[in-house]
Amino acid sequence: MLERTLQTLDTALDCFLKQSQAKSVPLYLINNGTDERIDWAQLTDGAQLQTNVVEGHGNVGYGRGHNLVIELTASRYHLILNPDIELESSALIHAIDFMDAHPEVGLLSPFIIDDTGHQQFLCRRFPTVLDLFVRGFLPARLRAPFENRLARYEMRDVINDENILWDPPIVSGCFMLFRTEVLKKLGGFDPRYFLYFEDYDLSLRTHEIARVAYVPSVRVLHHGGDAARKGFKHIKLFVTSACRFFNRFGWKWL
Repeated sequence: MLERTLQTLDTALDCFLKQSQAKSVPLYLINNGTDERIDWAQLTDGAQLQTNVVEGHGNVGYGRGHNLVIELTASRYHLILNPDIELESSALIHAIDFMDAHPEVGLLSPFIIDDTGHQQFLCRRFPTVLDLFVRGFLPARLRAPFENRLARYEMRDVINDENILWDPPIVSGCFMLFRTEVLKKLGGFDPRYFLYFEDYDLSLRTHEIARVAYVPSVRVLHHGGDAARKGFKHIKLFVTSACRFFNRFGWKWL
C-alpha cells in the first residue's frame, strides 16, 4: 500500500512539475517503527521524489512524528499525507493552483473516496460524545435511529463532489495541504495526542489564523479508517485522545 501511495504521489508530482517552475520536491518518509527495516531505495526506485527518511526515533506518535519534519521544512506548501492514500494524477495541480489563487487559505482538504468508489465524508462539524460513540462503536444495524445526526456531523448536507466548501470546522489528517508558514505558526500537531484527534485539534486551531477549504477538484482514494475494528489498543488510544480533545475544546455530550 505504501508503494502504491508513493507511485501515485510521484505521478501527481510529475504532472505538477511539467506545468510549474518548480524543479523538484522533497519527500520525507517518517518511520515510527522500532524494529522493522525497510528498503526505502527499492520503494522509491525510479521516482522523481527527493526522498529523505526520518527514522531511529521509535514510535513517538503520529503528530510528533510529523513534527520532526515540520520543524525542518522551509517550503511554501507542506502536504501531510497518510501511507494509505492514492492521488489522482491531477491532484497536486488543482491543489496548488487553488492555494496560489487564494492566499487567505492556510489548509486545503480534498474529495476522498474509499475502496468501493464511494465518497468518504471526512469533513466534520464539532462532534458530540454520542456522535463519536455511534459512529465508532455501534454496529451498522443499530445506527439507523442516528442516521440524521451522523449525516449532520459528517456535513453530508453541504459536502459533495462539485462545490467548494469554505471553512469546514474539522478536516481529515489523511491529506492536509498546508501553507507552511501557517503550519509553523501553529507549531504543527499537538504532541500530547499519540494517535487520533490530532487532526481535529489542528483543524480547529487553523481557523484562528487562516481559512480552511474543501476543494473537490483535488481527488484522492483513502484505504484507512475504523479504529474500533483495529483492536483494544486502538480503542484505548481513541478514547484517551477523545478525552484530551474535549478537555481542550469543551465537552458536548448529546
